[in-house]
Amino acid sequence: MKKLLVLLSIALLLGANFVSCSKKDAPAVATAEPVKELTHDELVAGAKAEGKVVVYSITSRISSAAESFEKLYGVKVEYSNLKDGELIEKVTKEVGGKIDGADFVISQDSGRVYGQLIATGYLVNYVPQSMVNVIPRQYQDPLIFQMINKVFIFNSEKTQTPVIKNVWEATDPKWKGLIQFKDPNGEGVNMNFLTMITSPEWSAKLEKAYENLYGKKLVLTTKNAGYEWIKLFYANGLVLGNSDTTISENIGIKGQPQTTMGLFVFSKMRFDASKNLALQAITDVEPFSGFLYPAFVHLTANAKHPNAAKLFIEYLLTQEGFAPWAKDVGSYSTNPGIPVNTDDYPLSFWEPRLVPEDPQYLFEHRAEVEEFVNNIAYKK
Repeated sequence: MKKLLVLLSIALLLGANFVSCSKKDAPAVATAEPVKELTHDELVAGAKAEGKVVVYSITSRISSAAESFEKLYGVKVEYSNLKDGELIEKVTKEVGGKIDGADFVISQDSGRVYGQLIATGYLVNYVPQSMVNVIPRQYQDPLIFQMINKVFIFNSEKTQTPVIKNVWEATDPKWKGLIQFKDPNGEGVNMNFLTMITSPEWSAKLEKAYENLYGKKLVLTTKNAGYEWIKLFYANGLVLGNSDTTISENIGIKGQPQTTMGLFVFSKMRFDASKNLALQAITDVEPFSGFLYPAFVHLTANAKHPNAAKLFIEYLLTQEGFAPWAKDVGSYSTNPGIPVNTDDYPLSFWEPRLVPEDPQYLFEHRAEVEEFVNNIAYKK
């Protein structure tokens, strides 16, 4: 099995075919040699004997989950909240250098995580035995802990009618300077979205959407309709921000002379009432209303407290463990038994409306899309 891991890793890094972790097909990724599964009681005993667990996470809500886990099991949790790139760099350095660090990680930015951490064997896929028949197969390998969505959201003070029905409308002069989006150079998932729409599947959908809106074929000045949409989206005075929270406030503030719109995390809708904002999401836009991305959970290959890590992973996949995320909209557990916020739609509603991440395509093509985006964003 270890030889197979090495061969698969080399093949991946040389650009061989991988399998997407989209809903349609579960990926076949390299995993560590399986060990004997412990029962829940055995895990608890092992975790208490280890005494603590160390976790790196891209979500700050790990602090609330850690507090609840400590109270329940008496196992100390040391956690660090890191940005995407920081987490990837830290795990690479520590696991690659055989330095003690995290026992497990919650990560996002699937292309980089897949290519730099999973294929290299630095992260190990682990599905708790109690969850094998609970979590749908397509979310198990790599194990997805949470799905998150970003959607088109507009200022609804003047109108509650969706302001666009087709994404090409966002490139129309009437929206010039009125749309905000988090700088994709500051968050990998935003660059992943732009990369995904240049794929054959999504560029074809964009080309069809253009014809449906304008009644004529799209004349390309770039590689395909995905690149063309990015070019026109930026050229239309796109306002780049450094925080989805700030963008949500900029879009939702009342008293604006013109209706504004943004593409940001749906979870910011929770501030609509508390901050007296006017925010409304657009759920039916051709060919997409936004994008969807996963947060993975993995053991590290050199976990010093593996039983405590496994127990915590199991806990995060339960309703109690996922509670810090489930309390708001825009956060979806892959455990179908955990209900979403009453003001939200289930994951099954969002999946056909949003652009998902495909680790293979992202790993192979993100660099060229980054270069394209930077050329148009900073062109003098």
